[in-house]
Amino acid sequence: MGKPIIGIAANEVQDAGDVLHHLPIAYTPLGYVRAIQQAGGLPLLVPISEPAAAKDYVSQIDKLVLAGGQDISPKFYGQEAHQATGSGLLARDEFELALIDEALLQKKPIFAVCRGMQLVNVAFGGTLQQDISTFSEIIHMQAPIPKEVPTHAIVTAEKSMLARVYGQKTKVNSFHHQAVDRLARPLQKTAWSPDGIIEGIEHVGQRLLAVQWHPDFAYDALIQEQAVFKYVVDVL
Repeated sequence: MGKPIIGIAANEVQDAGDVLHHLPIAYTPLGYVRAIQQAGGLPLLVPISEPAAAKDYVSQIDKLVLAGGQDISPKFYGQEAHQATGSGLLARDEFELALIDEALLQKKPIFAVCRGMQLVNVAFGGTLQQDISTFSEIIHMQAPIPKEVPTHAIVTAEKSMLARVYGQKTKVNSFHHQAVDRLARPLQKTAWSPDGIIEGIEHVGQRLLAVQWHPDFAYDALIQEQAVFKYVVDVL
């Protein structure tokens, strides 16, 4: 049996700067690619496309990864944009929502990170807090602290997938100014920070795991983040 093909939903930028001659590019952060390779999977980038193409893309992969990135358009969860909400990329939102729908239809596992977790909640009808910068004393946007350094605690739900990988308590990094607000059914909260922010969710009846932190930033520094990618590739 061959290695599982892990599709990573790609981002894009219209001007890649001087290094790449200001070309438009499709990309994903290298951490996802290397972490999946290290865990024994074959990473495959899925470029932003028309939503109708989602069926064909999902049929070519074994599992889907939704990466971090831009803020999601509030129109998808019935709100006006907060002044702190970024402009986002509507085509990415639309395509990744179609990927989620198709992965569920084809019963392909989904692993979602940061923005990806928020998008999963939106896909099921949930809402987001558009800015949590003044929500509590816990810093959820840790820059300029190095990205691989865990900065706040989380607790995981007993018998959850996250508890199997991380144990009941651990610390994680944090790079988000938005968060899940109303959690959609049939999603379950399976990790949270001391201030109540939802840090991990799972699906009652589907192979779906989502985290608010960035294991891709620390896969080469922390055993627990190596372990979650291994879990995604081998078990999810």
